[in-house]
Amino acid sequence: MKKIAILGSTGSIGTQTLDIVREQKDIEVVAVAAGSNIALLEKQIREFAPKLACVYDEEKAVELRIKTADLPVKIVSGMEGLLEVSVFPESEILVTAIVGMLGIRPTVAAIQAGKKIALANKETLVTAGHLIMPMAKEYGVPILPVDSEHSAIFQSLQGNEGNKISKILLTASGGPFRGRKREELEQIQVEDALKHPNWSMGRKITIDSSTLVNKGLEVMEAKWLFGVELEQIQVVVHPQSVIHSAVEYEDGAVIAQLGTPDMRLPIQYALYYPKRMPMSGERLDLFSLGSLTFEQPDTETFRGLALAYEAMKQGGNVPTIYNAANERAVALFLAGKIGYLKITEIIETCMEQIVHRENPSLEEILETETLVYEYIERFICK
Repeated sequence: MKKIAILGSTGSIGTQTLDIVREQKDIEVVAVAAGSNIALLEKQIREFAPKLACVYDEEKAVELRIKTADLPVKIVSGMEGLLEVSVFPESEILVTAIVGMLGIRPTVAAIQAGKKIALANKETLVTAGHLIMPMAKEYGVPILPVDSEHSAIFQSLQGNEGNKISKILLTASGGPFRGRKREELEQIQVEDALKHPNWSMGRKITIDSSTLVNKGLEVMEAKWLFGVELEQIQVVVHPQSVIHSAVEYEDGAVIAQLGTPDMRLPIQYALYYPKRMPMSGERLDLFSLGSLTFEQPDTETFRGLALAYEAMKQGGNVPTIYNAANERAVALFLAGKIGYLKITEIIETCMEQIVHRENPSLEEILETETLVYEYIERFICK
């Protein structure tokens, strides 16, 4: 019986992880954590009977303690609660599915506690990859990617240990506004940006997909996960989302992973690696596809991707500035406080204005996030 803990159990990745638990019947959920959705979290606690549950919002945690008083579950809260879930002694694997830089400290703690990491939190490697990957190596902890593209790359590397990678082909759907020009995006509303053509995801990541910021974050993450240079990562727009990503080796051979757009597959692969397990759901029918198409990304219209490459080239805490500025800008857009094109404008402004630091410590990374938020509040939200 596998024993897992989940950070972000009420979100998109978390709920799909629990779908796998329901189907496979040989996984025990021993600890869970969520932000503030205690209605769903209570249902999960009653169904899966974890011994520990964290609600980041402390007031909601008090409510949940009352609601679950009849159950043998410990309710904790805040960052200390997240850390307690991350190092829970009975768990073997930590699924990190919370959004944002909130996931960094729990991931560090889990690595130091010797937990396998099923990583769905891009920001951990985007902002602290220079710290996380050496730490994982030091503690002998595998980082197993849950993101569909990085899982596809990981799967394409199996059986090729010792063979040199020439290029990583990181595919992108292009989002809901593929083919549009900048002037056509000026009046985009929140509901428009939330209509992803292929994938069912959370609100924040869906907006990131539409701006190609998500692909920029994936480029940064791929660099750290697979130990390649930035120039070796090529983004390819593939609207059908059938080829989830590929690896080109030095002899010119390209190995890719294909499948239907179902996030349960990469989640399950991370939980059971290196074993593959049966899984319900639609299968890829090549005859019905007709054709697969590929395009270069339009980085003039979708500045988020170009800015990501620039952030990685500058290095240091600049990827943190990029990420933190995007997090705040997307939150402002979702709240109806800024226009759609303002998202990448805010990212670029922050990259120009916030002080740069080389080789930042974890404390300096978190301080950079605070500085970005304060700058946006002072100069952009005024």
